Amino acid sequence: MILETTIKLSDSKDLSYDEMRDTMNEILMGKTSIQDTTNFLKNLTIKGESNDELLAMLDTMQKHAIHIEPKCNGRIIDVCGTGGDKLSTFNVSTTASFVIAAGGGKVAKHGNRSTSGISGSADIFEYFGYDLNMEPNKIKNIIERFNIGFMFAQKFHPAMKNVAEARKILGTRTAFNLLGPLSNPAQVKNQLVGVFAPVYLQRIITLLQSRGAENVMTVISDDGLDELSITSKNYIHHLKNNEVHNFVLEPSEMGLTKASLSDIQIHTKDEAIRSFVSVLNGTGKKSMIEVTALNAAAGFDGMRHFR
Repeated sequence: MILETTIKLSDSKDLSYDEMRDTMNEILMGKTSIQDTTNFLKNLTIKGESNDELLAMLDTMQKHAIHIEPKCNGRIIDVCGTGGDKLSTFNVSTTASFVIAAGGGKVAKHGNRSTSGISGSADIFEYFGYDLNMEPNKIKNIIERFNIGFMFAQKFHPAMKNVAEARKILGTRTAFNLLGPLSNPAQVKNQLVGVFAPVYLQRIITLLQSRGAENVMTVISDDGLDELSITSKNYIHHLKNNEVHNFVLEPSEMGLTKASLSDIQIHTKDEAIRSFVSVLNGTGKKSMIEVTALNAAAGFDGMRHFR
């Protein structure tokens, strides 16, 4: 199957849902060679992914994944970015997730080690002694008891090991950069998702809504940050009550001080850890505290208060 679909992609033709599902099953079951998988992903990236292709990939990933179902009062959310902005900012979404949890929200954080940045969410959790290979049921209990738990992508999506080498060989963005935030193992219905390009603001919502999402906010800043930013204006698409509203948010509208990108950037993993801690204990840079607060507010679904 993969040879036929790779040729079809090379002719700039979209695959049907069934064609992509069957090819993904071959890949995730380890039935394809590294070279064939690499060629397939390369051709898919060059052509550009259709919504049907992404949905088939997402559904197949979820079929091969490990899932948990935390029992919590109220909504469970995830706050994450697609990555790929290459701007080397501190871990905004991870820091905001802890603020949300401290404020009573329930966060099922799903992520990985950094691939395109300096420090990923897994790097932060691991530094503080969190067992990335913890049994799923224990993570479920942690979310229920402490309001936040972390699901390491490699643990919950073991079949993804069969695409790891191909992604490494390509060294560029693939469909899996988009699918990571969409494939939360707790199957959350509420998300704040930062994207790496404006074209994905609506597409991510369309994909998640077709799989039962209820409250989704997709964001990108004018300077390309895959978070809500205080360094420039933000473009936002918000799904709520089965309606999607699009708007632009300036930091000044929130009474926030506009900062430069360098104010929230880091250069080492040690800086990432120190930034995370300093924001949470209130001793960090004003710019880092404010950008965290902005994203945490969105995570609380507070956007209705912003307008």
